[in-house]
Parts: sequence; C-alpha cells; structure tokens
Amino acid sequence: MQFWKLYKVPLLLTFVSFFLYWFFAYELERTDYTTLILLYSGLFLVFLLLLKYAGSNIRLLSVIAVLSRIIFIIAIPNLSQDFYRFIWDGRMILEGMNPYLFTPESLVSSGNIPVEQGQILYDGMGELNGSHFTNYPPINQLCFFIAAIFSGKSILGAAIVFRVIIIAADLGILYFGKRLLKALNIPVKNIFWYLLNPFIIIELTGNLHFEGVMLFFLVWSLYVLHQKKWKWAALLFACSISVKLIPLMFLTLLFFYFKKDNSVQINVKVLFGFYAIVGLITIALFAPFFSTEFVTNYAQTVALWFQNFEFNASIYYLLREIGFSITGYNEIKLIGKVLPILVILYILWLSLYRKAEDTSTLIRYMLLAFAAYLFMSTTVHPWYIATLLLLSVFTNYKFPIVWSFVIILSYLAYLNINKADKSENLWIIALEYVIVYGVFIKELITLRNTKI
Repeated sequence: MQFWKLYKVPLLLTFVSFFLYWFFAYELERTDYTTLILLYSGLFLVFLLLLKYAGSNIRLLSVIAVLSRIIFIIAIPNLSQDFYRFIWDGRMILEGMNPYLFTPESLVSSGNIPVEQGQILYDGMGELNGSHFTNYPPINQLCFFIAAIFSGKSILGAAIVFRVIIIAADLGILYFGKRLLKALNIPVKNIFWYLLNPFIIIELTGNLHFEGVMLFFLVWSLYVLHQKKWKWAALLFACSISVKLIPLMFLTLLFFYFKKDNSVQINVKVLFGFYAIVGLITIALFAPFFSTEFVTNYAQTVALWFQNFEFNASIYYLLREIGFSITGYNEIKLIGKVLPILVILYILWLSLYRKAEDTSTLIRYMLLAFAAYLFMSTTVHPWYIATLLLLSVFTNYKFPIVWSFVIILSYLAYLNINKADKSENLWIIALEYVIVYGVFIKELITLRNTKI
C-alpha cells in the first residue's frame, strides 16, 4: 500500500503505456497513419512523464523497460519486412549454404528454394530486398542462425528467438551503460532516455532490428576502454563491427586517445595493437564466408546504399533537386560518391585536429561523426537513429531524442494526396528535418563552449 501511495502516478502511467504498446504490437495496421501517429505520440508523452515522476527509481524504470519489451514477444513486426530476410539468411546457413553468394530472387526464380517456408519468406521480404545480396555481417548472421536452429519451420518462432536476443542485448546496454555513466560522473538515470524510449522499444524489440546488439558490444567496449583494458575493448569493438559496420567510422577517432603514462605522447604500440586486434578479429569472423565472389557481392551491396537507394534523406535531397535543375536527371550516382567523401573528411578533421583524448570527448565525437553521416546519407531508415540516441545519453546533446520522436514522420513519407504518386512526400520529410536541424543548430550555439 505504501508503494502504491509513493508511486501511484508512475504506476498508472505504466499501465497506460503497456496498453498502448499492446495495441501497437497486435492491432495497428501500418497504413492507418492517424492511429500510428496518435499511438506513438501518446507513448512518447507517457515516456517523458515516467522520467519526470519516476526518474530517480532506477529499479522501477528497469522493470518497466523489460516488461514493455516482453509485450511484443509473440508479435509479428508490423512496420518492417526485414525480419523475413533475417530468417531466410539463417535458414540458408542451416542448410549449409553461404547466404552471401545467392540472392533469394535467384533461388526462387530457378524453382530451387532450399529453405523452409522459402516462398512465404520471399513474398514477405519483398522484391527489392529479395533481389539483392545480403549485407549483414557475421555475428548478425549468427543471430539468424540461432533462430533457424531453434525454430526452423516457424516464422513466429524465429521472431521470438530474435526478440529474446535483442532484449538480452538491451539488458546488457542497461548494465554497462549505467557503469559507464557512473564512471563519467553523469547521472545514471540518463540511460533511460534510450531504454524507455518508445522509438527503441518499437524499432528494435518490436520491428526486430539488430542495432541494439551492435550497440551492446559498442557500449561494453567503451566501458572497458575507459577502464584502460584496451585489448578486451578491441575484441568487443570488432564484435560490434561484426553486427553492423557502423563502428568502422569511429576507428580514426581513437588516434589520440591512447597516451603513454604521465605523457602527452601517443602510445603508438597500444594504438596499432588496438587496430590490429580489431582488424584480425573482424577478418576471422568473416573468414567462414570468404571467397572472391563474396567480396564482390558484399562490396556491390554496400555501394547500393549510397548510389541507388534513397529514403528520408536531407542534404542529399537538396543536392538532388539542384542536380535536377541543372542536368534534368537524378544525379544520385555522382552525389552518392561525393557525400561519403565529405563525411570521411569531416571524421578525419575530428580525429586529427580536435583530438579525442578522453572517453567523454571520444563519445561526443562519435555522436557528431554519426550525425554527419546521417545528415549526408541518401537513405535514413528510422532504426538508424538508435546509435545516435544511445551516444547522446553520454553527452549534453538532446537533438537525437527529438529526432527519435519526429522520425515517425518517415513512415508517412508515401502519404500523398494523389494516391497514384508513389514518391515520398517531401513536405513531410522537410517538416522532420526542419525540427531536427533547428534543435541541432540551437544546441551547437548553446554548447559553443564544447569542442565540436
């Protein structure tokens, strides 16, 4: 009774959020845009109120975070089709086939479907996904393979296995994230800007995206790196890369991080030892799939994200319109080559001239580097924001939290008055980015005394 009196408001908010999550998981239709926006907005409001009224009770917030995820346990994702491809890849490995060497389309069109429920999986993933080679790194493939072992004939069963893995990863982020925050003298409750965020619960646990697994290894690596255990940090960093390639862009930021004892000199031996371990472990994890054809297919697939696909972009869309006005054509192949170069140059500038010499600065530069990558990408799917959001809890930047709310607008991108028009509604995309850039620029001005 005393507990109820003390936490009546947070508990009532919790019950409301549980109902909204249940409705989101089992009743929502993706095309019901009005309900989608209202549900998401309601969940975000409850999330903010929970942090306001129960922010000091770490144990209660942890329990709410776990139970919110368990609500989705037997749900089929309703906002993403990618999990069908995950199941396909896992079952390919179970059949002893290299998933990097075959597209689902090529196998289905040949009439030789080697995996259980192959036609259903192919129809579920869609023609676009099925026509390309897989680009998921080896530890991600291991997760797919585990699902195939435990549920080789049930799509729902495979989804449950994926969900258990993703929830376990979030628990790992809670464990190591709290310790890293404490080590950096940042309030531990900050971790719940990530863990309780409806965006994370829906996109990762709900829609089965594995960014959370990648981030688990990354935050664990950063924690042990802060403890000066650089060999373990390198191993974990390689594991993070082997779930998603994103952490590769952070490697040069470490250039000035390793110093000799009581010295401002770089410890070159440790620095290159770190790089060597990361490189060797990553190569070793890819080795079981290696072949000349694998290298060609993988490079081709990764390149597609920069030179063929376009979705929910910002700077790229502006450049695309300029290109249209000059040449009359979509210059994605040219722009898609230039923008990554600009991102690389910016990251090198951060690495060589701003010099991340401590963990707090390193994480801040990681956030700014990844923000630059997203701002200049041709494709920004909602779940990409997860990395930005987790990094932000260790900094003073809040624009990723704002983005995690307005990112829901990307699901309305194809909401056109003219239903025959299948292109993105650029007014909706513009609204999203006006808000994000507005908050970002304001924070840069407000935090002008912070190295950027």
